[in-house]
Amino acid sequence: MAINVKITKKNNENSVSVLKRFSRRVQESGVIIKVKSKRYAERLPSDYTKKKNKLKSLKKRGEFQKLFKLGKIAATTKR
Repeated sequence: MAINVKITKKNNENSVSVLKRFSRRVQESGVIIKVKSKRYAERLPSDYTKKKNKLKSLKKRGEFQKLFKLGKIAATTKR
């Protein structure tokens, strides 16, 4: 995704106006906004990761229920 912004200096144009024209063209192209929006974007977990986490939670829940039924763990409510 390379978006090139090319500006050439016109006759009798000073460097400040070239720089201003360049920065305006870059802002209009939306390159900076795209980069800043992707900066903190998080990836969605893959199907495999979701499955792995779900199996882990089910295993922990089963162990807790087993120990609770045996009386080794007291029921504590955190909610």
